[in-house]
Amino acid sequence: MELKGKKLNALGDSITEGVGVSCSEKIFFNLIKDKAELAAARNYGISGTRIARQADDPGRAYVERFDKMDDDADIILVFGGTNDYGHGSAPIGTMEDRTPDTFYGACHVLFEGLMKKYPLGTIVIMTPAQRSVGADIPRIHPSRVNATVLDYSNILKQVAEYYSLPVVDIYAMGGIHPQIESNRIALCPDGLHPNDAGHELLASRVLGVLKAL
Repeated sequence: MELKGKKLNALGDSITEGVGVSCSEKIFFNLIKDKAELAAARNYGISGTRIARQADDPGRAYVERFDKMDDDADIILVFGGTNDYGHGSAPIGTMEDRTPDTFYGACHVLFEGLMKKYPLGTIVIMTPAQRSVGADIPRIHPSRVNATVLDYSNILKQVAEYYSLPVVDIYAMGGIHPQIESNRIALCPDGLHPNDAGHELLASRVLGVLKAL
């Protein structure tokens, strides 16, 4: 797709907000803005937020705030799932759910809602990056609702496919694997938030998909 002059909304958590980078210009979607000559790139990242609704954190989940984004976006990026894994309490649910209170259901509500809000927009789903925080090894240790980061990633892909939405599989092809020390030091020093170099990788992966659409 032609990107020059387009407007982008980025919905996300602390990574989208910019935790880990040296300045806002280094956040992945702002890098895309510069490289692709977008007209605007707007940040809807809020640290600590999750896709599914949480009883202990009302009003901040993606599924509860996507409708407050600007209406004139041509491109909408959704980057989340790592906090649903890390400290979320919403059940995983099933593919049949249509409730914001399970992860499956929240993905359905969010993706369908975005398609209704942006009928001509390009909505792109990003799976969570691999992570390693302290002794946490997400591919082995499940969340408190008994799911791994890979499980959340696969659910995002499954629901995106249902709605025919393109996916940038950061988990599988993002190049970030902080369980290897040298990779963590170079790209994701705290094991969770990519640094400037990590955001360059994110930008390149997303930009490659956008250009191919």
